[in-house]
Formats: sequence, C-alpha cells, structure tokens
Amino acid sequence: MSLPTWPPELTDEQQSTLLTLSTSYALSHGFTLLPPSPTSPPSSAIPAPLSLLPTPFPRAQYALARSLQPLYNALYARIALDWAFLDAVMGGIVAVDSFQAELWQGWKRVRGGLRQKTQLGVFRSDYLLDQGDVKQVEFNTIAASFGALSQRAGEMHRYLLQTTGRYFEASPHLTADNLPKNKSLEHIAAGLADGHRAYGNTKAVVLFVVQDGERNVFDQRWLQYELESKGIRTIRRTFAELAAVELAADDTLVIDGLEVGLIYYRAAYTPTDYPSATEWATRLRLEQSAAIKCPSMALQLAGAKKVQQVLAEPGVLERFLLAPDRPDVGFGPGAGSVTQADVDRLRSTWTGLWPLDDSPLGRDAYRLAKEQPARFVLKPQREGGGNNVYRHDIPPFLAALEEDGDTVPPRRAGYILMELIEPPKDVFNLLVRGGETRARRADVVSELGVYGVMLFGEGTEVVNREAGTLLRTKGRESDEGGVAIGISSIDSPVLV
Repeated sequence: MSLPTWPPELTDEQQSTLLTLSTSYALSHGFTLLPPSPTSPPSSAIPAPLSLLPTPFPRAQYALARSLQPLYNALYARIALDWAFLDAVMGGIVAVDSFQAELWQGWKRVRGGLRQKTQLGVFRSDYLLDQGDVKQVEFNTIAASFGALSQRAGEMHRYLLQTTGRYFEASPHLTADNLPKNKSLEHIAAGLADGHRAYGNTKAVVLFVVQDGERNVFDQRWLQYELESKGIRTIRRTFAELAAVELAADDTLVIDGLEVGLIYYRAAYTPTDYPSATEWATRLRLEQSAAIKCPSMALQLAGAKKVQQVLAEPGVLERFLLAPDRPDVGFGPGAGSVTQADVDRLRSTWTGLWPLDDSPLGRDAYRLAKEQPARFVLKPQREGGGNNVYRHDIPPFLAALEEDGDTVPPRRAGYILMELIEPPKDVFNLLVRGGETRARRADVVSELGVYGVMLFGEGTEVVNREAGTLLRTKGRESDEGGVAIGISSIDSPVLV
C-alpha cells in the first residue's frame, strides 16, 4: 500500500507551537539524554531526538511484526539451548573475529559447570519496510535499548494530539485510534521482574551492568524506577567497578552486602567494553554466578549476524521450530502449536542473506558483492551501530581485507552479505535533534523495533511475550541510525 503524503501542511506558527510543546514535554517527562559533555553527578539534560509528528506505518505490517515476536522469542531461546549449533556456527568465524572468539571460548570454558539454568532474554527484532512489507534488519539479544524512551515518545505524540486539537486538524489520519498505545517500558520491566521472581529470593537485587559515560542513562533509569515501584531494588555498576567482586562458595553473587538475583546487561556487547583481560574475567565470573543473566553468554552468541544468516539456509528454521526433539519455550515441546504456516510467515520477513566464507555459496556471494555492490550491505558480528559497509564501499573494503594475503578461513568470513532493504520514498517528517531549538524537514526512513521478553531454561516456568515497540526515524541520507549521536529520532507510528 502507498503511504499518505507526509507531513500534513502546517503553518510556521503551528510548527513553532509543536516544537515548544514537544521539547517541554520531553524535559518534563524524562524523554531525555545527557548532554554530550555531562557532569558527574548529572546537572542537566536535553530532550532526546524526537519527531514533531508520528510517522505513517502500515497497520497490517505493524500487527504482523508484533504477532511474530513470541515465535522469534522461542526461536532464539532454542538456539541458545543448542550448544552444538552454536559451536558449529561460531567455529566458522572465530579465526577471523577475535571478539566472537573470546566470547565463545569463554562460554565453552564455563558452560559445563553453570549452576543457574534459567535464562532471561529482553529482545528486539528490527524491521524496515520494503515495497510495503516488513523485512527484518537484525535481531538483538543484548542491551536492546530505548524501551522506556519509546513509550515516552508515543505518550508525547498522544499529548500533542490532544492539546492541539488533533494536530490542528491537519490530517484525517491523526486520530487517537491511529496512534497505538505502547507500554514498552512497563512490559520490559515486567519481564525483568519475572526474571527476579524466578531467582527465588524477593530480597535479592537486580544488577544493571552499564557503560561508563552512558548518555542514554534515563532510558535505563526508568526501568530501574519501574522495578523499584514493584519493591525490587536495583544497583548499577560498570565492569571496572565489578572487577574485584568474587563469588561465594555456592556461586552466590553478593555486592556490597546485597545478593544479586538478576544481572541485566546494558553493556558487554562491543569490544570497547573489554579493554583488557580483566573485563573478560569479570564477565566469566558473572556468568558462573547463581544470578540469572539477561542475557547469558549463549543468548548473546545467538544474536550474532552469522546466526541470522545460517537460519536463512534451507531447512534450518524448520529444524528449530518444528523438530520433535526441541524443548518447550512457550508453544509446547517440539512443534507444539507452531505450524508450517507460522514458519512461513516468519520467513516472509527475511531478505537475502549469504555467507562470505569459502563455501560455494560464499564464493557466489563474494562475486555478487564485487560485481553488484549497490544491492548489498556487508555486516560484521557486532552490535551498537556504525559497523556496516554499504554499497560501493564494499569492493574496496573487501580488497583491503585481502591485502594480508590468503587466510583460512578468509578474513571476509567474519562478515555476512545482506540484500539491501529499500524503504518507501518521499515520506517526510519534522525532526528535532537532541538539544536543538529548531525542527528540520527531512526525507525519512523509519525502522520498527518489536521487543520481546523470554524466560526459559531447565525447570523454569516459561514466560514468552511481545513487549511493545520502538520506531526510530532518520534522514534518508544516513545509512546508520544512532539516536545518542543525533542521527535518528525516537518516533512513534500513526497507523494507516
């Protein structure tokens, strides 16, 4: 379907009113970031990058993406439980990816003696529109951010709708029925509370492992406040602050006299989080603790781009979702209530994915990447944005990888090749970068994220839920989409 002409026509005075109302609302409701050079403790905040109006999104595709999330949750839970599969996938890339090698080899060293069998995932599946259909960009299994600020963005747009008389009656699409209520903050916090409950000690605390100098601190703090409103105490520590922590004889993790029941990572997903062997030793010690991890090292490995590519190979998805020997992760053991039609619906959200190893498929992909680079993006096994290689930058990048001569496997095997998704054109919106006092009209691309919570493991009462949405909107001129650096705005959809 075609999207409506957007944004609707507004006078300069109406735009100015929306700008004042939105930034004031953001500051009043914690829809904020720390400024680029924050003080410690913080003494000021800026509005998070935002949009003055919600952005059109097809109602049916929004519903499809949300409906698929429990199935995606189950898929990645089963991947994390399949050690042989993870070993086979990681074994093909660790020779050319030192970060994944350290994570995988560390997990192998400790996995046989782990006391805690329960795992918690807070996931986010990200999509772009392509010819009117949602296509998956990636699946995040660690530090899936902006759940709290996403809820605030939707609340802000509903406030603007109400206080300006349906956006000055500028568009028939701007009605309360077309702005979906999104409770991602509350649903993610409820998932963390489920993990805390599964630990079995109501007095235990939830440990947030965070990055030093984090600007997106309010997104994390809102989760803490939500947990604390439920009577669950939280603490925050960086890897550096956890370096001296030791486990008790029974593997209980105690920090400053507080027993930890759940470890929630908002760090640990990028090589810069591990500047030395000390941080890796800390991660392994936390993994060996009796606390439930969100995520475990196995779940983090499951989120690798190489896993995403291998899942697209013939029969692999059916093996995880329909095979009779798979454990119950919300749909029953084996296939349970999952049908081939469900599997086909999930697969319909994928675009072309290829390896870049020395297999016949990998060699074909290598040729395509060199001869038709405008069709593709090259992705490493990384989270956090800013790591991909696009279009005509691919051939010289591949050539640079080969300058050191032939290796086995080739260095390019640490990457996957993905067919570019082509979002709809000529959709505009009015975007405000964090801390700025003007809105800019931009040709935009919107990426829909759907959150999920998944509690599973041996002897665990399974929790498998969709947990709200995120819409990030950026100018079309940018391939990457970091909110904290002002490229993307935290948006919400108007369903059409």
